[in-house]
Amino acid sequence: MNKPNRQNGDDKRALSSASAERLYGAHGGFRKLKAFQVAELCYDYTCRFCERYVPVKDRHFDQMVQAARSGYQNIGEGSEDSATSKKLEMNLTNVAKSSLGELERDYQKHLKRRKLRLWKLGEPAFEEARALRPETVEQAAKWVNDLDAKQPAEERAANLGAILAAQAHWLTERLLDRQAQNFEAGGGFSERLYKARTNGRNGRN
Repeated sequence: MNKPNRQNGDDKRALSSASAERLYGAHGGFRKLKAFQVAELCYDYTCRFCERYVPVKDRHFDQMVQAARSGYQNIGEGSEDSATSKKLEMNLTNVAKSSLGELERDYQKHLKRRKLRLWKLGEPAFEEARALRPETVEQAAKWVNDLDAKQPAEERAANLGAILAAQAHWLTERLLDRQAQNFEAGGGFSERLYKARTNGRNGRN
């Protein structure tokens, strides 16, 4: 059997039957989630940040990269697993939230270790960084390396990293809240299984 090749334009879903729709519900599609998009950007940004500012042998290098990786990977995995386990989806989303919170603290700790300023809410530089919302690492790097900036590039990079991690954390927290609401409203896989079997029996009677 030939498998669908999305690279060749064959995007037919494997789980496309009516039964699959009823049993598994909407799942996957995590790349459309804003929480995933910002968390993935945090990972790409953190990899570049660590390569430039953190020695590879420093334990903080691995800690920061792994925390960033855990953020976006667990959001994606939770979205996929939601087909058969809403509980696992919420557990993994919560792990992602915790990892992104850890990443924010790592950036703040980096600033302290390097004797650089941690920007505060309301400061012009903080508000500028918070409003930046870059979509790519290149956009973020361009802002960090602004030749007219008054702050050192490393200070700007670490503060922007902390802000991006905080934004990803907030979006993931909102995602977790939405998952809780969806579970209360529609139940989980066990409820869908029972409903499908009940409807199937009634249809045969």
